[in-house]
Amino acid sequence: MGRQRKIEDYGVRIGSLPKGRLNKITDVTGVRVGHCTIDTQENKTGVTVILPSRENIFTNKLVAASWVLNGFGKAQGLVQIDELGTLETPIALTNTLNIGVVHDALVEYMVGECEKEGVEITSVNPVVGENNDSFLNNIRSRAVRKEHVFEAIESACEDFEEGDVGAGKGVSCHLLKGGIGSASRVVRYGGTDYVIGALVQTNLGLLEDLVVGGKLVGPAIAERISSEKALERGSIMIIIGTDLPLSSRQLRRLCKRACVGIARCGSYIGHGSGDIVIGFSTGNVIRDSDEREIRSIRVLDDSKIDLAFRAVAESVEEAVLNSMITAGKVTGYRGHVRESLADHIGEVL
Repeated sequence: MGRQRKIEDYGVRIGSLPKGRLNKITDVTGVRVGHCTIDTQENKTGVTVILPSRENIFTNKLVAASWVLNGFGKAQGLVQIDELGTLETPIALTNTLNIGVVHDALVEYMVGECEKEGVEITSVNPVVGENNDSFLNNIRSRAVRKEHVFEAIESACEDFEEGDVGAGKGVSCHLLKGGIGSASRVVRYGGTDYVIGALVQTNLGLLEDLVVGGKLVGPAIAERISSEKALERGSIMIIIGTDLPLSSRQLRRLCKRACVGIARCGSYIGHGSGDIVIGFSTGNVIRDSDEREIRSIRVLDDSKIDLAFRAVAESVEEAVLNSMITAGKVTGYRGHVRESLADHIGEVL
């Protein structure tokens, strides 16, 4: 894969904090992302999997949290995350009607991983998010299968592709082509650099509201293309990953700030939108091998957390724009078309 042009390559600078090496969630050490894309005349869909650790995450759980901005969504696994504050499987993204198949595949994957280590699983909490990609994809055919989930896992790497790939193949963002996008920021605490990264699956927003780098560009693009009138009824899945040592409560506070990044791109989070944030930190690992009754974790001083809030807001805003700018024009189910932001950004900026 050649280097993709991202929003910064068009002269758009988001925020003021330094970016990570790849400007992706995988700038957090140990994190990898993989896709499996289904691209036929009838189906534009797929699976994207975020592997937060190179260790067996079931026996080496990560501190985690979630936050629901608007609950018109079908994400699985949030109840246990909110109760226990830990993540014990990879996070998978797909389309709305295939969420059960992907859940089942993650169970099978984790059972297999634990069997390799002689660990018996009798309960596991797969985490699966979704967007409704039915405008470009015949969602009722439920094209995603278990093998697609395993293919996404096997393809996982650090320098992953963005745009209309994996779970982002069939989604729309501000009535243009959406997809998978990512960005990261580096923050410094106690003389040490930490990374806060975001990955998004974007399927929300109206064209007339689209803002790029603080400039309202949607109306100008709307004049150039044929776009239907619509309600704000899409969705977005946002994954926040960091190596900053945080408690589950602090991670939840970071998750809440994701709404700043969405709003800066012009979405007001409509009634029919499933806007869900999941966060994890590799800075604290809860190991099953640790048999102490009292355990210690490191946490950030709450009075210093504003810098991390800023990093989340900047990362999410840029990740949304990257999901659009890296996605090409797609003609999908029933001849429906979504234009690429890349084809119009030069004129409107």
